[in-house]
Formats: sequence, structure tokens, C-alpha cells
Amino acid sequence: MMILGPIGFGVPWLLAALAAVPVLWWLMRALPPRPRVISFPGTVLLTGLTDPKQTASRTPWWLLAVRMAAFCAAILAFAAPVWRPVTEVDPGSALLIVIDAGATAAPGWQDMQTRASRSANAAISAGKPVAVLMGDAMRSAGPVQFSAGPEVVAGLRAAQPAAWPGGYRDDPDAVLANLPAGQLATLWFSDGLDHPGRSAWLSALQMRGDVRVQLPSNPTQTLRLAGTADAPQLEMFSTAADSAEIIAIGPDPQGIERELARLPSGPPRAAKQIFSRKIELDLRPELAARVSRFQIEGVASAAAVVLGDDRLRRPVVALITDAAAGREGQALLSPFHYLRAALSGQARVIEAGLGDALPASPDVIVLSDATGLEGAGDLAEWVQAGGLLIRFAGPRMAADPALSAEPLLPVRLRPGGRDLGGALSWGEPRAIAPFDADGPFAGLDIPADVAVRAQLMADPGPELAQRSLATLQDGTPLVTRAPMGQGQLVLFHSSADADWSSLPISGLFYAMIARLIDTAGRQANQNPQPDAASWQAQTVLDGFGRSRSGDDLAPVAAEVALKGAAPGVPAGIYASGERRIAVNAGGPIAAPVWTGSQIIGDAPTGIALGGWLLLLATAALLLDLLGTVLLRGGARNRAMTAATILFGLMLLTAPHGANADDPDPQLIRAAREFALGYVVTGIEDLDATSLAGLAGLSQTLTARTTVEPTPPVGVDVETADLSLLSFLYWPIGPDQATPSAQAYLSLNRYLRGGGMILLDTRDADIASADGNADLRRLAGPMDLPPLQPVPDDHVLSRSFYLLEDMPGRFPGEVWVAASTGTQTGGGKVNDGVSPVVLGGNAWAEAWAIDGRGLASHAVGVGLQGERQRELAHRFGINLIMYTLTGNYKADQIHIPALLERLARDTAP
Repeated sequence: MMILGPIGFGVPWLLAALAAVPVLWWLMRALPPRPRVISFPGTVLLTGLTDPKQTASRTPWWLLAVRMAAFCAAILAFAAPVWRPVTEVDPGSALLIVIDAGATAAPGWQDMQTRASRSANAAISAGKPVAVLMGDAMRSAGPVQFSAGPEVVAGLRAAQPAAWPGGYRDDPDAVLANLPAGQLATLWFSDGLDHPGRSAWLSALQMRGDVRVQLPSNPTQTLRLAGTADAPQLEMFSTAADSAEIIAIGPDPQGIERELARLPSGPPRAAKQIFSRKIELDLRPELAARVSRFQIEGVASAAAVVLGDDRLRRPVVALITDAAAGREGQALLSPFHYLRAALSGQARVIEAGLGDALPASPDVIVLSDATGLEGAGDLAEWVQAGGLLIRFAGPRMAADPALSAEPLLPVRLRPGGRDLGGALSWGEPRAIAPFDADGPFAGLDIPADVAVRAQLMADPGPELAQRSLATLQDGTPLVTRAPMGQGQLVLFHSSADADWSSLPISGLFYAMIARLIDTAGRQANQNPQPDAASWQAQTVLDGFGRSRSGDDLAPVAAEVALKGAAPGVPAGIYASGERRIAVNAGGPIAAPVWTGSQIIGDAPTGIALGGWLLLLATAALLLDLLGTVLLRGGARNRAMTAATILFGLMLLTAPHGANADDPDPQLIRAAREFALGYVVTGIEDLDATSLAGLAGLSQTLTARTTVEPTPPVGVDVETADLSLLSFLYWPIGPDQATPSAQAYLSLNRYLRGGGMILLDTRDADIASADGNADLRRLAGPMDLPPLQPVPDDHVLSRSFYLLEDMPGRFPGEVWVAASTGTQTGGGKVNDGVSPVVLGGNAWAEAWAIDGRGLASHAVGVGLQGERQRELAHRFGINLIMYTLTGNYKADQIHIPALLERLARDTAP
């Protein structure tokens, strides 16, 4: 590209045509305009006469200027002019490409890779060595290596942003030890933020040559968990004042990952070019408990995601169900039945023996009618370290002669208990007194029918009133609490079942348990980590905020994990026993200062002027036409010229080109002409098999039915508009990357909008609908209904062919949405339309054809195998017919008409 001031020309050699402008001016000025023809009879007398002094009439200067302007504008337009073009860096002796590679760089990563690769190719073509420095905070050993080989561009194409904040080594001189002789040119791709070590590197590079900085085109945004333990908040940081919404994502009551709520951001607060906003977590407790992540809408970055963990969600409660405490004969009458019901939805419950529960470091331990506890054992140490022990009375405690010496109780108890409603009692059951306004149960309504028939009595003492959280109307305690170290001891003086009171079968019991667990949850927020040596990653994020398994990562120490995401500790969920913490990559950000550097800006290629110059040339030609008509005169010429000018204006104002936001043309074709779609997995062989399989099925459909699909369409679920498709084939494999949350939202909208997905695990071993780990990983976040094996009378088995088996390359079970009811008169399965069909039969391999139209994969052996392939094709036809017509063949309305017609046709 040739640069002339602020304008660059992509095809500068065309500018040589401007040298012909003076010659063209002279020719057009010398030639007379076309003569006017006038019919006059007297001109016959002038026949044969000649004028010795012939003078040509010259074209007016203003008309010549218009024509020259049109000619020059056309030449300039074809020379591809660009206003303020972004040129490639002149590499000098060598080129260093510096890339901010932290999580905040993910939104503009693809554009960065394109620009960086183009700059590297230009330098390598000129014989200049190139090196790449990734600002991902990794402490890689040794200096950067300069090379003029293709491995530089290959490395750029393979690079990915980190799932932690970016940063640079603090020893630039050592990293640049292999710098070639001469001047170094630096092209720095910034994410718009300041990072550790950036200033030192900028100074070191400016001492070695020119530094040009490419800024991102979109604002950089991060999200973090802030606030206090009692009132957690989200805080969003951005380089722009524009507002954005926060999406809360988590499983719905059916376990399907989906958008649960949207949280609007508060007003921005500006400080040093950075805007911050507070987002209140105003969610219902049961909804907040299900949130697995918060993320900034439309930002694909690990720094824009806050994962939920024990600090944000439910505390862990251990329900001790050892044999000594569980003597009840009927499960629904057991105290543990009522406790399970009260704890469900309030906490993550562990049911185990005391010895197994303590190593899991729960927040709460619940004991029912337990005696013989040790006052100085592991349980006591757990309480002193901050645990909440909730105990319930019962007949065993009442019968224990050593009850007065029982440890780990908030008050001293009397043996024997108190019977208020028995046959030998003179008293009546007692109601619960109103709760104290400053206690944990303040504001709870006490049902009038709740009464206590038996309780354990506390020895009177000066501290009894202070330790009583709830009392009966006669003043005797019902719930007491006492501190023990950093933890608490709580005792319900009545039993956890309905034998001693009606409290466990009331809603008040649930509310009281929830209030107590809430106090433990606040303690867990303040002390999120147990005394554990290491934490193992369960699920981690990549730089784009997509989830994957963390089993391949080494455990990290607790103090390292609590510092946040860093090299070796990517953002994700880490577990230690039953406890989990979230390591997030977002946090406060700072704006950089690029003193002494040239800022390229956010326009990747400048502003193209060619279209405007062509428009100017066309307008000048129309003006020339108008001027010529005015010179010639005549009504007829004026009318023709006016029509021509009007037509030209219509051409100028007509829309040209396609909008950049238009859907993929292949998807438009799939919607207009019908085509089968398949999910592009990024695995070359698998995608090729999917394409060949759907091509074979399309060929079979065209040959046997009136459905004539066009060639199959590969679909990227991250970006494609799935609403344009009717059918989508998704092969499940172990090497596939898990789609982002936005992709799953799009897939769920597709399913709710009537789309059909065929999930094929290709393992021929589906023992149950969730029997495949990769299936659970990839399809778990989808909004799938409960599944069941295809019933015998399901529409899928008779939509075109009558089928008993539905094999692919392998035989196996096929699953569809479970029935929600029965049809009239026989209990047959209700043939509703299932949005998903699941199996492991490798159907695409059975359908696949090669370039000659022949089967490309072997199926079975001999004739039996070909029969199986035929059944696979028949299943494919049934599936597409089922997709297009739904439960048409299950329609019972037309049965009377069909029977009447059959009787008429068979009558003698």
C-alpha cells in the first residue's frame, strides 16, 4: 500500500492513468459538440458553397470540468483509496508481536489473530525475523526466539487467551537477549488494560525501536463477587460507560442449565477512565441456590464470569444417620424424614455417620436423639472451629440417666423429660410463645395448631433466658443456643418427628431450620476454606468462559486457590472433600498509559473511499448529461434526459451488498429449500462423517419420498442462527469442547421453538439415557425432557415405514421424550412430538456415502449387514418425516372417515 498523507492506495499503479487527464482535456476541448439538425428548405441554395475559414465551436469549460472530475474520481476509486489506513509495521531489522493474552483479551481474540498473522507474514516475506511475546503472566524460561519460518504464524493461530489475568515478566532484558542486531519494531495488541510488568516492558521496547499499539474495538469488561458475607454483591468494571445486564445461569427444577434471571446494573461510577457498577443479588433464596454462574451478557470471557460456590450458594449440612440413631421402623415416621424435608432446598445435604461426615468439613451437623457424645473429641473440635451443631431431643435422651452430664449441649438438662399431653399427665399441650424481635426467628408466624406435648427440661440458671431462642407459653425453653469457641450449639427440646409435637409437620419447622442454617451460611462465607492441604479442580474455564473438566490439573494449595485465578490455577470450581470454592478471573482493572507509542486505534483497515468516489463519478456523469441537454435544447431531448437522470438516481439510492449481520447464506438456503444440519465439532474426521452421512440420507429421501433436501449444512452452535433449521444431527465424542453458556441458550431456544436434535453417542452401549459421560457433559445443560425408550406404538416407528428396530451402524436402544399421559381406550403411549432423539447407533456412518454415491462404512456382515443398513436408512426417513410432520399419524380425528371410506371401498 502506498501512503500519501492520511490516504493510502491499495492499487497505486492505477494512479498513472491521471497522466492522461491533460490529453483528455485537450481532446474534449478541441472536438466540437454534436451539431444540431434543423430542417430548413432554403438550405438547398447553399449546396456546393464552402467557407474558407472554418471555426469549431468549443465545449464550455464548466462542462469539461465536470467530465474531468468524473474521470479522475473513477481512477482514484479503482486505486482502492483508504482514509487513515492501518498499515503493517515496518519491521526494521526484526518484528516483535506483543499480545495481551489474559482472560480480558478473549472478546477480540479472533480479530487480533488475523491482524497479528498478517503482520507476521508481511515481515517474514520481507526476510525479517519475527517473535511473539504472550502477556499471559506465565513465567516461561529463556528468551523469546526470533524466526522467519512458518512456525511463527502457526503459533499465532494456535494461541488461546488464558483463563486468568494477564501480565508480563519483570526481566525484559533477559527475555530479549536473542534480539537480532539493528532496530526492533514492536506491534503491541492491547486489551485496553494495564497489567503487571507492562510499563517496564514498554520502556524497554521503546529504547530498542518504535512501538505501535493496537487497541480493542470494544470496551473491556470484568465481573467479580463483592459485598459482605451477609449481603454479597457483584461488581462490574468496564472501560466504557455503557450499561450491560448480568445473566444468572443455573439448573432449573428439572436439572437443565438455563438462564434463571437477569440482573440490571446500577449507575456507573467513574475513576481514572474506569467505570464500575454494583449489581445487587436480588434473587429469591431458592433461585439463588441454583445459580451456577453469573456472566456479563454478550461477553465471551472468563473475566466476565463469576462462578457460584459455597460462599454464594447453600451451606453443607451433614445429617447423621448412623444405626444407633435410626431405630424407627417406618421411613415416613422417622425423624430423618422430617429433617430431610426441612433441609431440602435449604442446603446441600450429606447423609453419613459422624466419622464419615467430619472429614467433609460441613457447615452444619444435625443429630437426632443422640447421646454419649464426647466433650473433647473431633466433633467438639469441629464446633470450636466454627461449626453449627443442631441437636434434637427424643426418648433416648430422656431415658439417659447421665443426661445432666451430657456434653455439647447449650444448657444443662434434667433426665426424664416432661409429658404435657399424655394419659398420665394433668397438663395440656403447650403452644409456642411469640419469638423475640431480635432473635433469629423474629417475624415468623406461629400457627395456632402447633403444640408441644413433650420436651426436655433445662435446669434453671441465670443464663437460661439469654440462651433461649424459642419458648413455650409457660416460659419453658423449646430451642436453646450457646456459643462454643467460634461455633454454636443449638438444641430443640422436642423431637424431630411428630411424636412429641406437631411442630415438625408445620411450615414453621421448615422456616426455623432455614433461619438457623442461614447463620451457618454466613459463617461459611466468612471462612470459605476448610483446613485442607490442597484443592482439586473439578470444572475449569478456558479464556472464553467455556467449561471443561479439570481432572488433568494438579491439586493446588488452599492459600494459592484463594488468591484468585493465576497461571496453573485457571478460573473454575475447586473441591476439597465435600467443600467447593470458585476461583474467578475477573476483578478491578486499570487504564494504561501509552506515552511515546503510536496508537493505531480500533479501525482495523481504515475507511475505504472507493465507493464514495464511484458515487461522485456517477453523479458527475449525470450532471454532464444534464448540461449537454441544456446546451442542445429541445423538449424531446429534455424529457429523455430527465428520465435517464431519474433512472440513475434510482441506481444510486438502491441498496447494494449484503449486511454484515445477515444470517449465513447456507442457513438461509436450509430454511428456504430444506437441508439437514449437523453440529460442527472441530474434529475433522467426525465432521466429515457427519457430512457424508447426512448427504447419504438426503439422497435416500430424494429417491424414496417427496422430500428433496439440498446439501447438508454444518452448524457452529456458538454463532449460528439455529431457528433457520428443522433438523440437527449432533455426534457426541470425548474430544469435543463444551459449548459456551450462550450456545446452550441458543440450543434451548431452538428446542423450544420446534427444532429436532438427534444425539448420537456412537458407542453402541447406551444402557440408560444418561449412561455416557460425554453425553452428560455436552447435553446436560440442554433443556431436554425426561427420556424413555421408544414405545412400540410411537409415531417415530410408523411415520413412513413400520419399524420394530432402529439400528445404525450398530444396533441399540433409541430414546425419546417420555410420555406425559395416556390415550383413550387402551393406555397407549401418547404420541407427542419429542424435541430430541437419543441413541448410540452411529447412524451417520450407516448413511454415509463417498464421492461415487456408494456406502463408505461397513455395516455388519454380508446380507445381514446390508439389511441393517437398509433399516438404518428407513429409520432416517422416519425421523425426518417425524421432524416435518410431528404427530400427524397419531391424529385420531380422521379415523372415522378412514374407516367409512374403507367400508365403502370393500362393499360388494
